[in-house]
Amino acid sequence: MTDEERFILDLEGYLVIEGVLSAAEVTELNRIADTEFPHNDDGSVSGEWSMLPFGEPFKRLIDHPRLVPYLAELLGPTFRLDHDYCIFMKEGEKRGGLHGGQGGDHWYGYRNGEIRNGLSVMTYFLSDAPEGAGGFACVPGSHKSNLGIRELTDEVRNFERPVHFVRQPPVQAGDVLFFTEALLHGTMTWRAQTERRALLYKYSPGYSSWALDWYDFDRIGGLTERQQRILAPPSVQHHRSVVAEAD
Repeated sequence: MTDEERFILDLEGYLVIEGVLSAAEVTELNRIADTEFPHNDDGSVSGEWSMLPFGEPFKRLIDHPRLVPYLAELLGPTFRLDHDYCIFMKEGEKRGGLHGGQGGDHWYGYRNGEIRNGLSVMTYFLSDAPEGAGGFACVPGSHKSNLGIRELTDEVRNFERPVHFVRQPPVQAGDVLFFTEALLHGTMTWRAQTERRALLYKYSPGYSSWALDWYDFDRIGGLTERQQRILAPPSVQHHRSVVAEAD
């Protein structure tokens, strides 16, 4: 990470990493989503299920070489993938309001020059989310706030009253947005004509977990040795550093 990226992350609680996926990678991931993801009767995609069984393009995102250094620096060198799922939204669709904030395994800390986080998210975007489109929104800086979601009215929590301190960061297809779950965040109504497509890979420090179960390696298949370490259950003696092979 650059010094400027550290400053932005510490200041705002999220960071946009531009151009992580190539146009060809975005196209391939979208193709699999179109042809193989479970679809509802109306053609929409919904439900929180792991994307990893859908093939190599999704498994490669577990330890994407652009992102491993960020994860190691922000969660520690024995980070683990806690769970993953996608969020696809059509125009006019609504999802959850503001939530999160400090508490439990949602935490942010800075000590002796090191940034550390609890449960955190790498969100891969497979479609553009320009300013005003909706989708991911947050309260920048709230990951360090002494007050939290209880101080906000239902209107603000549900995005029914616009306020200056809630922001929807604009992103392009291929970008990745990192955020700590200690940040107040949620999902605004999707207002673009094109579908919102986001893949969420949620990571924890090696010793902790938010999910109630672990990954089934037999169901996923074809994992590298490093990917198996990243997907392993939590432990206070969690595996070797997963960044040993990052270079």
